[in-house]
Amino acid sequence: MIGAVRAHLRSFSVMSRDKSDTLLLLGSTLLVLMPHSLHLPVWVSLLCLATLAWRALITLGGRRMPSSLLVLPLAAAAMLGVWQTYHTILGKDPGVAMLVMLVAFKMLEMHARRDLFVVVFLCFFLALTNFFYSQSIGTALMIALAMLALVTTQLSFQYAGKVPPLRRRVRVAGTVLALALPLALAMFVVFPRVQGPLWSMPSDASSARTGLSDNMAPGNFSSLAQSEAVVFRARFTEAAPDQSQLYWRAIVLGAFDGRTWTRTRSGQPWSLAPTPSDLVLSGRPLRYDITLEPLGTRWLYVLEMPERVPDLAMNTARMTPERELSALAPVDMRLRYDMASSAQYRFQAGAALPDAARWLQLPPGPNPRTLAAGRGLAALGDPLQRVNAVLQRFRNEPFSYTLEPPLLGADPVDQFLFGTRAGFCEHYASAFVVLMRAAGVPARVVTGYQGGDINPVDGYMTVRQSDAHAWAEVWLGPRGWVRVDPTAAVAPERVRRSLASAIPPRPPLGIEGLGGLINFSTDRNSVLAQLRYRLSAVNNSWNQWVLNYTPERQRSVVSSLVAGLSDWRSLAALAASLLLLWCAQWLRVRRRTDPVDALYSTLCKRLAQQGHARLPGEGPTAYAARLAGVSFAPAKRDALAQFLRYYSAYRYGPAAPAPGLHATMKSLLAQCR
Repeated sequence: MIGAVRAHLRSFSVMSRDKSDTLLLLGSTLLVLMPHSLHLPVWVSLLCLATLAWRALITLGGRRMPSSLLVLPLAAAAMLGVWQTYHTILGKDPGVAMLVMLVAFKMLEMHARRDLFVVVFLCFFLALTNFFYSQSIGTALMIALAMLALVTTQLSFQYAGKVPPLRRRVRVAGTVLALALPLALAMFVVFPRVQGPLWSMPSDASSARTGLSDNMAPGNFSSLAQSEAVVFRARFTEAAPDQSQLYWRAIVLGAFDGRTWTRTRSGQPWSLAPTPSDLVLSGRPLRYDITLEPLGTRWLYVLEMPERVPDLAMNTARMTPERELSALAPVDMRLRYDMASSAQYRFQAGAALPDAARWLQLPPGPNPRTLAAGRGLAALGDPLQRVNAVLQRFRNEPFSYTLEPPLLGADPVDQFLFGTRAGFCEHYASAFVVLMRAAGVPARVVTGYQGGDINPVDGYMTVRQSDAHAWAEVWLGPRGWVRVDPTAAVAPERVRRSLASAIPPRPPLGIEGLGGLINFSTDRNSVLAQLRYRLSAVNNSWNQWVLNYTPERQRSVVSSLVAGLSDWRSLAALAASLLLLWCAQWLRVRRRTDPVDALYSTLCKRLAQQGHARLPGEGPTAYAARLAGVSFAPAKRDALAQFLRYYSAYRYGPAAPAPGLHATMKSLLAQCR
């Protein structure tokens, strides 16, 4: 068995040039196609893998290529499969799928050297399409590895004679890419940026993504809580507020049909720069900046209560009378904006609420028991007493907080309050607002995110989909709209710490385990948590400085460079740096020069100064024969002849150089003066 393996390995070592080049091309193509398997249909990935394996067997076995009568029907059937899968052949996903299969089938009809280069160039383009789906550091590293393999393959095709070992070819390809890197960086910094995301297609701008929606029904938030996807990152100018104060406001819901909450229309237009007279802010404002992920929605997330409308790059922000913030166009690229919020405020405070009917609306049919219980609370004269009565009920009665609430029927609020008594934040917020409205207290549901995890490495706070939350606002006359979180009455740890602290421990495979990621993140000193924080910091830096390199940031960088170069000190420092780089390169080249070749060059220069220059293309043997006719002193003539004979044997002879050759030739050079 071992002998057979050794024989097989020897067969690889003596493999023909065509076989080795083809196998190298197959390996490079596989590196390019592997990342696409994460988003392509399974049948496309399996078909491409089978095609590449078929081509490898043909190469190793020395068999003939399949006939076009077989390849063309297979390719046509594959294109038909793309049509059946996507119902179109246009767009990002079907286009990438067809290109992937085109590269795979091209392997089965390579008949000339030109076909090899066609596949390489197709792979270069196909590698770039990976950025349509992900622009993470991991994707960039995988594409860099694929680029190294493709350049190595392309270089291997260029050799006309003896091919260097694979290690040397990889080193040359790495050198080529390294030499191109400074130019690529310069182009990245100064080349004009396009308006909008670089790696996207126009038809994908409205593609759906997971996140908050404009409505809320039982079960919406419990599904979001199982996602660890990042929604946005925030960085505070000063110390971050307490976890219990981190209510990231987004959408206000006021219309209720008995099961689902939706937004209401106030009749007042959106405003680009609202200055409401009914909002009174006090206390020191909290300043922070937010980097919003490309979620494909228009909502902007801010802490309560936002002081102003932010300035957006390549977009426009606006605000509703309910202090909801939104972008004019969907956020399809990372968006950074600065904000200021005040935790102490009075909003629409007064003796009467102008549009109170909007916030008291309830459908008469559904949830009759809840409506009756709410009307019973109206006997309490003070609205604040009605609020406290409901919260006290949540605290004292056996209500539970769970990610797996029972399914609810036609009267979901009734079944929750008087039956299951188990729910997530949307159940408690919905039931609380219905009770308040039935008791005559204007109330509404607010959705957004609560909490966040501060990364101790870079100081950024990360808010994920698992932090999605719903709470309530009630109108209390002189105090105006006041935030009330009924979930905190049942699971205070959810607000004070995190979701993982409020959910009882379950087996890792259970839904409430959340994959274990949230659980270990609660231990901030664990090795896994520290590793996660460092990886998150690196990823955030990549997002901030590479993916979020907007035209505004580019103009700022270029302006700084121009301003810096206008100073003579900066110009002198730049000139000195370039001089040092040139000296370092000269020393590196000098160190790499063969010492025997250096002695030969010195001899040729000395003879040229004496009028006996070496002719272009004249080798050391021919040079020695010509110098034999020159009237030199006998000792010098013998030293020249011996020096050139040694050099010719060193440069062109089959044997290894003798020990001490450099010292011997240096002594002969001294005799030639």
